[in-house]
Amino acid sequence: MSLKEEKMVSTTFNNLSDEKQTKIRRALLKEFSSEPLATAQVAPIVKTAGIARGAFYKYFDDLTDAYKYLYGVAMRDIHSEINNETGGQFQPQFYLDQVKAFVQGARDSEYFGLIKMHLMKNESLISQGSVDPATVTAPEWATMILSHEAIKQIIINPDSQARVMNHLSDALNLLAGKEHA
Repeated sequence: MSLKEEKMVSTTFNNLSDEKQTKIRRALLKEFSSEPLATAQVAPIVKTAGIARGAFYKYFDDLTDAYKYLYGVAMRDIHSEINNETGGQFQPQFYLDQVKAFVQGARDSEYFGLIKMHLMKNESLISQGSVDPATVTAPEWATMILSHEAIKQIIINPDSQARVMNHLSDALNLLAGKEHA
């Protein structure tokens, strides 16, 4: 679920105090958690953050740039708690644990509304870095696609978690050459 950032946030933004950056991130989070990117507006962000509209455009090129920045922050925060070391072998349980950890990390984070909105409304609007299938094994590539879809279904419909995780487990075990775990 990584987001390819086409541009880093401006140097001007990076030079702000931590407190001011946090205030702006919270304003972005409020807007992007409640409004799809297509209908989000700068006005509520600058009002909540207590900054001038011109300052917003010194920090970000546009709303999409601000969205990509914030979504990148959310993904880094959630993924920082997840172990990405596979040990060099395709292990279905490892990937199941990763999906569970991501879903739980998303649920426990301040970014849950943003992530849910992203998966429901914004994902198709944002270019994301995709993995070239030539750089990973077929089971790894399939696992990435299946894991992303499982996360999406669980975040959007939490009641589906047990069913989705069972299907994911079955699919990963098939990819590993096992009929059932």
